[in-house]
Amino acid sequence: MSLRDSRGSLVKAGLVGLVVGAGVCYWVYRATSGRRKNGGGGGRQGKESVGKDHGEIPGSTSWEESQVAPPEQGSLQPTSGVELFSGTGQKDASHLQQAGVNLPKSPDGLEANHIQGLIYLLESVEDPIIQERALIALSNSAAFSANQDIIRNVGGLSVIGNMLSVPTASVKEKALNALNNLSMNLKNQEELKRYITKICEEADSSPLNSELQLSGLRFLTNMSVTNYYHYMMTSYIPCFLRLLSGGDERTQTQILKVLVNLSANPAMAEHLLNAPAPFLLSMFDSCINKEVLLRVLVFATNLTQHMKKEERTLAPHHSEESIFSMLWGNSTQFAQKLVYLLHHHDKDVKEQVAKLIMQR
Repeated sequence: MSLRDSRGSLVKAGLVGLVVGAGVCYWVYRATSGRRKNGGGGGRQGKESVGKDHGEIPGSTSWEESQVAPPEQGSLQPTSGVELFSGTGQKDASHLQQAGVNLPKSPDGLEANHIQGLIYLLESVEDPIIQERALIALSNSAAFSANQDIIRNVGGLSVIGNMLSVPTASVKEKALNALNNLSMNLKNQEELKRYITKICEEADSSPLNSELQLSGLRFLTNMSVTNYYHYMMTSYIPCFLRLLSGGDERTQTQILKVLVNLSANPAMAEHLLNAPAPFLLSMFDSCINKEVLLRVLVFATNLTQHMKKEERTLAPHHSEESIFSMLWGNSTQFAQKLVYLLHHHDKDVKEQVAKLIMQR
């Protein structure tokens, strides 16, 4: 049945259609949960890029848990162990059953028509609760690579993207979670690039350290894994640096994933070096959270490599508060901080410090 045909049937069904649609959300949750227990479908793709132009994409859901990929690694690599977004659980199932929804007891797979029904449900209703449930189900299904293609093929990317204009913050957050999983697919990225500017603006205007802001940054991390869309983020580098300065450790870690990916692109080096970041020197300190510190070191290493290749010297056009001036204009202070960090308790940090020193 086509999307247009299903639209007609659901409109005629009225309120009953909404209830059935909510049941479909639960069906998808059950189906994807079953897949997780049985080893998964297409698999999750893992880890963010930290030092290579074409790095690895971060994990679908466990962003705070993701490990640092060595700078030498690259390409999109699937890994096992899909972790799904939670949300449509027993409590929601109980509500749906009380509403008279006949739930299937043993779903054996997620089909294109079920995804298509969820997409139309999302397009048809204005109830934020139903929208959230549909988005959670789509986000769960998008943890599997085969479903990422299905959602694109039935026109779901634009429908989910349109949810970014919904005024309810929790709906936008769930939409961003779904887009993040969908952006782990390079063909999807070609369509999703249209949302980069809007999501950069959302990350800038969202409450600092909010889940909505983090969801946007996770999407931008995936979209910055390749060099193709870096130019669309150039004007937001000052925004990213403000978030790095004021955010908590989770926000700092996530924004650094974006900045490290940008810094791996030689074409972005001058934009980053010119950006104001008077606070940056203070982040090269043993008291800084390891995950934050390690990424700051990789960020500086990438920029140093670009500078070395182009044989840059101190240039008058860099402002006193620029990244260039903070790290290389204050070279003595920066060098002392690196020497202190050579005594850091963590092996990964010490190795990255040594690599940075060798680049200088």
